[in-house]
Amino acid sequence: MNLTAMTRLLAESEPVVRLTPQARILAAVLAIAFMLLILDLIRRDKLLERYSIVWFLLGIGMLLGAIFPVALEWLAKAMGVRDVTIALFSVTLLILLALSLNFSVIASRQSKQITRLAQQSAIDGVEEQTEEVEGRDR
Repeated sequence: MNLTAMTRLLAESEPVVRLTPQARILAAVLAIAFMLLILDLIRRDKLLERYSIVWFLLGIGMLLGAIFPVALEWLAKAMGVRDVTIALFSVTLLILLALSLNFSVIASRQSKQITRLAQQSAIDGVEEQTEEVEGRDR
């Protein structure tokens, strides 16, 4: 086996990281800006703290990926894929699916609570009207 064939075989088996220094700096700046946005949304009461933890952890993950591209290589190896881009896309897709499921569960729970509260409010209104009618009849 010649050197070219060995190099090609090694390149095909190892994860590939294509982050230039400029891309890493940009990714780090975007991650920090994202985390600052999350903190600002919490400060202005636009985002509850319990949901902000997930978003802040994602921002930290973005920052770690930008600072330590070796972690991206490890992720690709752990997933059994050759290209880091595919690993990042797959992880991003899984995170988005998990968040969608989480928010669907929350929306379903709140819908049930709203229905229960509306029914309870209607029952209370009927009871008040019944008491008023009984008070007039006396």
